[in-house]
Amino acid sequence: MATFTKLKLSGSTGGRGIAVVSTTIGTGSTIHATNTTSGNIDEIWLYANNTHSAALVLTLEFGGTTSTTDYIQQSIAATPSGLVLVCAGLILANTGSALTITASTTTASKLEIFGFVNRIA
Repeated sequence: MATFTKLKLSGSTGGRGIAVVSTTIGTGSTIHATNTTSGNIDEIWLYANNTHSAALVLTLEFGGTTSTTDYIQQSIAATPSGLVLVCAGLILANTGSALTITASTTTASKLEIFGFVNRIA
């Protein structure tokens, strides 16, 4: 039978928000990396908070290695936007090596990512 373990995002310190400092697709800030145990699946829940006075575009890259694949873009309203759901349970399955979710935005250090992972083993 499968087991579910709720975890903080690997890019977070103690479960706190992760500042998105990158403004370039392909070199984003690390949000979460899967572990290297074959067969594990991470169900990922992410929320964005915009502290800027203007709307920002958030780019989330899911395990891709180039700036042209595996990414989702979403506009996040200006402050006070509160927490905006940006990833509702999408999964990354371990393929023998860790896969990483990274984030970039249009203005550095104005978006924070919060969330958690349900690891299914």
